[in-house]
Amino acid sequence: MVKVSFDRFNLHEEIINALQTLKYEHPTDVQEKVIPLALQKKDLVVQSQTGTGKTASFAIPICEMVNWEENKPQALILTPTRELAVQVAEEITNIGRYKRIKGTAIFGKQSFERQKLQLKQKTHVVVGTPGRVLDHIQKGTLPLEKLKYFIIDEGDEMLNMGFIDQVESIIQALPEERMTMMFSATLPYDVEALSKNYMKKPVRIEISGDEITTFNIDHSQIILNEKEKIAALKNVTKVENPNSCIIFCGTQERVDLVFTNLNRSNYPCSKIHGGMMQKERFSVMNDFKQGKIRYLVATDVAARGIHIEEVSLVINYDLPMEKERYVHRTGRTGRAGKTGKAISFVTEREKDIIASIEEYIGFSISVNFVPTEVEVNSKQGAFYDKIKEKPSLKKEKGTALNTNIMKLYFNGGKKKKLRAIDFVGTITNIDGVTADDIGIITIEENTSYVDILNGKGPIVLEEMKSKTVKGKQLKVHKARTK
Repeated sequence: MVKVSFDRFNLHEEIINALQTLKYEHPTDVQEKVIPLALQKKDLVVQSQTGTGKTASFAIPICEMVNWEENKPQALILTPTRELAVQVAEEITNIGRYKRIKGTAIFGKQSFERQKLQLKQKTHVVVGTPGRVLDHIQKGTLPLEKLKYFIIDEGDEMLNMGFIDQVESIIQALPEERMTMMFSATLPYDVEALSKNYMKKPVRIEISGDEITTFNIDHSQIILNEKEKIAALKNVTKVENPNSCIIFCGTQERVDLVFTNLNRSNYPCSKIHGGMMQKERFSVMNDFKQGKIRYLVATDVAARGIHIEEVSLVINYDLPMEKERYVHRTGRTGRAGKTGKAISFVTEREKDIIASIEEYIGFSISVNFVPTEVEVNSKQGAFYDKIKEKPSLKKEKGTALNTNIMKLYFNGGKKKKLRAIDFVGTITNIDGVTADDIGIITIEENTSYVDILNGKGPIVLEEMKSKTVKGKQLKVHKARTK
């Protein structure tokens, strides 16, 4: 099959440049089918498993279609979890970096007032969880009059988590003249009903999950007793010796139990579940993404919120009760063309559950055994060597984009009646600097931040020390990394 490039979609040069920097070389199947229709502003219902590149399939056309000059939100994206909201907003910002597209994430357990201030800024795309998005709509802090594009991401998960009423309330508040896209790994009745009630002749796109489920992932099950699980987990991980591993448990208490056992055995591990503070959850996620920890013990909250391309092993310590959840969990590995393994611990009383999973995914899951003492002894030397290694940290996806960008801090904002146009006017008067060298501008009450592109940050920083903005002398320095 001849691979195509993103050039065929006639995207803005700024979008193509960002995709090249992000190492997006060829569109995936879902991107190839979705992007052309999205650019035609068709309503779409897309059934696509995790790991197929679906986030970029809607992020690329959204960044292409939004108008930079418009200050109010033009696109709204709903996600089921806070982690996913942050990651989708980052994807929007990365892809739209050179077009100066600004994505803002809003979700619960974060200051409403701070989000309110963010939404007063120029914001092109808002990504959020249903409860917090609805809260902003009802309080009038999320303007909708310019909204043209609406996306529901992970629709089945949204409905499984009980967000259906909130989603419908949000839809009913949106302008009728809009484009709507819905992405879902499965299409249960409620998802179908949403598409029928609120979309205009939606085009159905189905990306076969067979290759995602089987080709890149080696699935197996181990039959054992409940009491054998901890010992089996340690033996399996010693033999498999993964670079990166997620261990899924059914409850928060089980996560705590497994984490405590692994931590005592000096595994480089951490845990994540819904009972943790949001700040701690984000910190754990970032550590896992960067490779600071190899083992993450998690409830299903992580299956809905982690987009990491190099998870080599997924272990279902507790089998999921819902067959769809199995696909979401195991889809954390074998991503972006890489291979992975999924190992499930199954007790005798769970044989009916594994049978329903097999029927759902369309193939039998091979039965393996807990590694023997001989196998463990032959492999544990390499396992302990890897544990002692200093991890080589992975770069964040947008690192390459930020190489030639400097964010500048100014000690003046709305209280000094400063506007984006005031900064643009002053900065473009510097020799060799044009409007194309100015990225996202964020003006807060007492501070402002300006992205300077194309490696011209040092020039602008030096010049602005002696220039005024709207007649005001401002302190300026390179912004600290958050």
